[in-house]
Amino acid sequence: MMSRSYTNLLDLASGNFPVMGRERGERKRLPRVMTVPGVISELDDDQANSVSSDVPSSVVVDRVIIVANQLPVKAKRRPDNAGWSFSWDEDSLLLHIKDGLPDDMEVIYVGSLRVEVDSSEQDDVSQLLLDRFKCVPAFLPPDILAKYYHGFCKQHLWPLFHYMLPFSASHGGRFDRSWWEAYVAANKIFSQKVIEVINPDDDYIWIHDYHLMVLPTFLRRRFNRLRMGFFLHSPFPSSEIYRTLPVREEILKALLNADLIGFHTFDYARHFLSCCSRMLGLEYQSKRGYIGLEYYGRTVGIKIMPVGIHMGQIESVLKLADKEWRVGELKQQFAGKTVLLGVDDMDIFKGVNLKLLAMEQMLNQHPKWRGRAVLVQITNPARGKGKDLEEIQAEIQESCKRINDNFRQPGYEPVVFIDRPVSLSERAAYYTVAECVVVTAVRDGMNLTPYEYIVCRQGIPGSESSSDSNAPKKSMLVVSEFIGCSPSLSGAIRVNPWNVEATAEALHEAISIVDAEKHLRHEKHYKYVSTHDVAYWSRSFFQDLERTCKDHFRRRCWGIGLSFGFRVVALDPNFRKLSIDAIVSAYSRAKNRAILLDYDGTMMPQTTINKVPSQEVISMINKLCGDVKNTVFLVSGRGRDSLGRWFSPCKNLGIAAEHGYYLRWPSDGEWEICWQSNDFGWMQLAEPVMKLYTESTDGSYIENKESALVWHHRDADPGFGSSQAKEMLDHLESVLANEPVAVKSGQFIVEVKPQGVSKGLVAERIFSSMAERGRQADFVLCIGDDRSDEDMFEIIGEAVNSGILSSNTSVYACTVGQKPSKAKYYLDDTSEVIIMLEALADASDSQPSSIGFTESSA
Repeated sequence: MMSRSYTNLLDLASGNFPVMGRERGERKRLPRVMTVPGVISELDDDQANSVSSDVPSSVVVDRVIIVANQLPVKAKRRPDNAGWSFSWDEDSLLLHIKDGLPDDMEVIYVGSLRVEVDSSEQDDVSQLLLDRFKCVPAFLPPDILAKYYHGFCKQHLWPLFHYMLPFSASHGGRFDRSWWEAYVAANKIFSQKVIEVINPDDDYIWIHDYHLMVLPTFLRRRFNRLRMGFFLHSPFPSSEIYRTLPVREEILKALLNADLIGFHTFDYARHFLSCCSRMLGLEYQSKRGYIGLEYYGRTVGIKIMPVGIHMGQIESVLKLADKEWRVGELKQQFAGKTVLLGVDDMDIFKGVNLKLLAMEQMLNQHPKWRGRAVLVQITNPARGKGKDLEEIQAEIQESCKRINDNFRQPGYEPVVFIDRPVSLSERAAYYTVAECVVVTAVRDGMNLTPYEYIVCRQGIPGSESSSDSNAPKKSMLVVSEFIGCSPSLSGAIRVNPWNVEATAEALHEAISIVDAEKHLRHEKHYKYVSTHDVAYWSRSFFQDLERTCKDHFRRRCWGIGLSFGFRVVALDPNFRKLSIDAIVSAYSRAKNRAILLDYDGTMMPQTTINKVPSQEVISMINKLCGDVKNTVFLVSGRGRDSLGRWFSPCKNLGIAAEHGYYLRWPSDGEWEICWQSNDFGWMQLAEPVMKLYTESTDGSYIENKESALVWHHRDADPGFGSSQAKEMLDHLESVLANEPVAVKSGQFIVEVKPQGVSKGLVAERIFSSMAERGRQADFVLCIGDDRSDEDMFEIIGEAVNSGILSSNTSVYACTVGQKPSKAKYYLDDTSEVIIMLEALADASDSQPSSIGFTESSA
């Protein structure tokens, strides 16, 4: 089934998309991806009909496309081998997501099947699944499937995300580039299936889990404004672990092409944010309880919400358990025994053997439980393969045999090991008779076993399992502190599963505690689990996705970059890239021009060690200063000595050093102090505080200016440096509360400088001086990259309102880099600034200036 919006296969292949459902004539086609710098104003002539149109689609359908590795359907061959039989997989989380979505919302699933379908049958199967189940199957070729799922997913991502480093070829395995290529190829196949059914203006996309982490890039390349969320159901490792992944940045950048990224716990989200900070230099902000990452003008939301269970399903299964599994039989089997229950996948991270060792230790330390305490361990079949898995299976079997041999009595075995698939109905029966559930995973994304157990212990009024329904309900949990559900179970006994002795004592405590305490803990847990179910999780995630995407069709968007460097730049309609042609045209028409230029980060890259301007920059500045119509000022936070020395060849250049504390007018060699007081006693208070933080923050240093002190932490650890900067800011504000100074933070700096000194005041003084001389500026260019430059951008608007600048003045306030700013325009980087200034210099009159500034005239 093809999308109602995009029906032309040739358009899909080329990346050009005709806009359907509009009432005007022929539409102008625009490239979906721009690999060269683009000027947004170029699109203005066809705004309503372009791909980036602000006009919403005429087809309004509330629909969400849920994409996961596997579809929520079961497939099996018919007995006569003539075709397939399909049914819903009632245990699938994806199926339960619907409960939290609006009733009128259509849900379409995209994913693979658990079975291999012959290519001759794939079309028929696809049509059947779409018609009957609204499912779109992605058929992966066997060679890609093996390397994608059993290779990259299960033998590389899964262990790494669970903190297992590939120390050697035999332990963890080495990174295989062909696995990564298969992973990318599989994600591309999934994206093609999504593209077949999508209405990009109306649909929401919800992608699930680590199998599809690069899918957001494939979809974002096609549809810049697509509303897309991603939820990770596994742990996200700390940056020290994640950084060992050779394709670490590719995956991070791909995830950032989603609008909302969800995690089970704050720990996982914190690790992801730390990786974004350390590897991509991104900082997150928390506003009104929502966490967001600014990424090329888009705010990528971070959602923290643990998934829950499906209450209706568990309750219906409880009724089945009474009839089909006969809970009474289990109670008879374990009569007089205290049952501890473990339900885990056969997995190297589930800590099953650590649980067995803890059980053995408890029976050794507390002999009274011999013959009474039974650990029933249900182990589901392994999903992956590998030598590590085979070793842990052998170890578990050996431990079970040893414990049973040591503590077996007539009619009693301390460990009942069930090594086969167990249905939810059968699990529910075991939950009902268990006094305690034990989860000792060494690392697990969420683990819903404790939730299921709590609901089963609550039971359903009137059922056999609740025959004593008037009695208080009780349950106990011993859970690893390394699993996702642990933070939400405040009444559980949390353990470090690696500490076998402590876990053994926890088991003893759990089954020895008085019933009244068990009841209180159970009540607390049941209240949380019953209200925070899967519908609550789904509803909360979708509401946040709607909120994050609410401005999508108001913003101007376009894609830049190749491969996994692709990203979408999204900007406010009033914030646009500076067109060189447009500014050169305005420049040529103007009679009195004011040009205010920042230096570091504007004309000189921040990362460059040698900050001395090149001869080309000096020549360009001289050309601009040589034009009689120009008043050119360098407005910088740097000291006057270095600026004066570096730009000594530029005789007609005005310089404002240290944010305007020192000012030197064009054609005048004298420095003027623009502040009344010369009392710098506050430095003796500020410097010791700065030294304290410098000594404890490796990579930081203090810059001593004549009028200011600056603490730099660009080379420090990103997280620690930022934290120290916040602490220092508070510390200095407290120490200097009664001093005539301002304490401000900037890009990797904290600065203390005299009050009333700002680049904004410099700009105002320059405009006033030009107006007093009868040369009111009719063209203003102001460029900067830092927070201090925002003062200049702000003062320009005020100057127009106060009459210092005419309302007809051509104003080009421009920031460097796409970021929130008071400037109306931006350029990407310093190289684009130089290109633009060179274009202005080439358009300048070459005659020398006949009108200059002097200190007295200013």
